[in-house]
Amino acid sequence: MNIILGTGPLGMAVMRELVAQEEPVTMISTSGNASVPPGVRLERADLSDIEQAKASLKHASVVFQCAQPPYQKWSKLFMPFQDHIISGAMAAGAKLVAAENMYMYGLVKGSMHEQLPYATNTKKGQVRASMSEKLLKLYQNGTMQMVMGRGADFFGPNVHNSSVGSRLFQPIAKGKACTVLGNPDKKHTYTFIVDFGKALVLLSQHEDAFGQVWHVPNADTVTTREFIDTSYRIAGFPPKIRTMGIGMLRFGGLFIPAARESIEMLYQFDEDFIVDSSKFTERFGMTATPLEAAIEQTLQSSLSI
Repeated sequence: MNIILGTGPLGMAVMRELVAQEEPVTMISTSGNASVPPGVRLERADLSDIEQAKASLKHASVVFQCAQPPYQKWSKLFMPFQDHIISGAMAAGAKLVAAENMYMYGLVKGSMHEQLPYATNTKKGQVRASMSEKLLKLYQNGTMQMVMGRGADFFGPNVHNSSVGSRLFQPIAKGKACTVLGNPDKKHTYTFIVDFGKALVLLSQHEDAFGQVWHVPNADTVTTREFIDTSYRIAGFPPKIRTMGIGMLRFGGLFIPAARESIEMLYQFDEDFIVDSSKFTERFGMTATPLEAAIEQTLQSSLSI
């Protein structure tokens, strides 16, 4: 049984790919509330409780770990949260496919590839590094089959809590001004959520992928301004870009915990942020959805919200 943890945009993208392949799917979330197609099971479980985590995974053959605690609580909760998932997967003898981001690398001059050391000095980056290191040790010890798929900031249908989520695309779709983080003239790799989901499923189906880190396919990296200009052009409006720097984030952080937690990660938008996903493409032959096509799908979804 394929079990997907989390019913956010990435979990849903994985689900849609598995359904397209006519694979059985169970989705698990804290609330147990989500809209899923016929044939997909939806169950409720609190993964911060180890017994619930084990019970929810007892019939799993592959576990897609796409869940996380609230962003502002990563430092305290994310490691034990994932430890419970690991325990449940190990008890079931299941393979674990872990969705990750790029926080563990820290500020990188040049492009990010899978062989880079973990050189982060941020709290959330250190959490990510520790989690990744633990997974790799479990594989190396022969304790568990696992693979890590990493994406950059993602966008696409039903993506909300992202730097390029619905708060960015809804104004663009209506011809209104949008707000971007950091310096819009720095290059930034963005991951299309549909590609991320397909890539995780593909990793789960290849034994030689396990025990490794893979950067999922991304379209060619452009500056954030180019990304936004393309979005406005497709929407049929002239670009109207506002920028948000550290001052505005600090002010917003007085009222919104997630904004406060974003401050330490602002370096990703003030410097070039370029992800190399050639390892994945060369091994599996999968390429990313062309940027314009991905943006068009995202804008269509934004109009329906």
